[in-house]
Amino acid sequence: MSDFDRREFIKATAGLGAVGLGGIAGCTGGPSDGDEDTTTSTTTTSDDSGTDTETTTEQSDPTQIGMVYATGGLGDGSFNDQAQQGIQQAAEDFNVEYDETQPDDVPQFSNYQQQLASSTDPDYDLVSCIGFLQADALSETSESYPDQNFQIVDSVVEANNVGNYVFQEHEGSYLVGVLAAMLTSQSFEAGAGSTNPEASTVGFVGGVEGALIGKFEAGFKAGVQAVDENIEVQTSYVGSFNDPSGGQEAALAMYNDGADVVYHASGNTGTGVFQAAQEQGRFAIGVDRDQSVTKDSYQDVILASMVKRVDTAVYNAVEATVNDEFEGGSTTTLGLEQDGVACVYGQQLGSEIPEDSKTAVSDARDGIIAGDISVPQDPSNV
Repeated sequence: MSDFDRREFIKATAGLGAVGLGGIAGCTGGPSDGDEDTTTSTTTTSDDSGTDTETTTEQSDPTQIGMVYATGGLGDGSFNDQAQQGIQQAAEDFNVEYDETQPDDVPQFSNYQQQLASSTDPDYDLVSCIGFLQADALSETSESYPDQNFQIVDSVVEANNVGNYVFQEHEGSYLVGVLAAMLTSQSFEAGAGSTNPEASTVGFVGGVEGALIGKFEAGFKAGVQAVDENIEVQTSYVGSFNDPSGGQEAALAMYNDGADVVYHASGNTGTGVFQAAQEQGRFAIGVDRDQSVTKDSYQDVILASMVKRVDTAVYNAVEATVNDEFEGGSTTTLGLEQDGVACVYGQQLGSEIPEDSKTAVSDARDGIIAGDISVPQDPSNV
């Protein structure tokens, strides 16, 4: 690929997954129903009489997708891995090939976006940008490449060639807030953790402070207060989505100050929250994926995860591209009603959670979907 620096890309092949810098992915999925360019091939076979028969078949050219992941990279067991699951599933279901990039920091977003958009071999049908921190760069890139279709997850870029996918994170966070409040209000022991019945305190650890992660905090606080407004909610922002030691330090301070449960929305930084929970014999709540599975060494302290279906957003955008139905300039919102977010109980501890707590979570979900519960998106309004 002469106009494309492949050395900057992550090599991911079907069955091998992502490995270090040094190559580029070539992942191929199944057949597509989309209207695509085709190539023909002729196969010659002989029947029992020895007569040769030629069969001509048409094979569609694959849809090409470029992925630009959020900082923190693959292997976070959370946000980026969930996005990768979406493109991997699309590659299995459709005639899709994809390439992956993992920027180390925010200034690299623009470079990766432009490299993919300017490539002619392959000519990408869609460039998928994962994470709200890519919005500023994409605002400029999308204007510079008006014929290139882009997707952005977790933000809105006002451009005719950008499809925006956002989530109702506050709704799912409300549910895990209800769960945390129910458990801190009682004596509960399971796995490697236990609550302190003498105090009712929970915590929230965020990655980079801003409007998006503020939705997680706001929903969590609102869910807690809906159960008991006297429960204390401690909050800390680490300033990074890839700082486990910072997450551990922030959570340790909360546990040492009486917190029974800490919910994180901080990418790989949350690994440190789980470490702190094990160290202190308390509980944690994961985010984006079922982290009792993706971080299974901590499943004895992970009560639940606020699953955010980033994989659905990626998959749907790719499917629309394959079918020539991708809509730039549109915004798709995924909340509880669309199964875009959910409270998923931990693999090990889920069965131990009392039924009254689960019922409270289920009732809250029904109330939000019915419109009986309005969940704030700004923590200053809680």
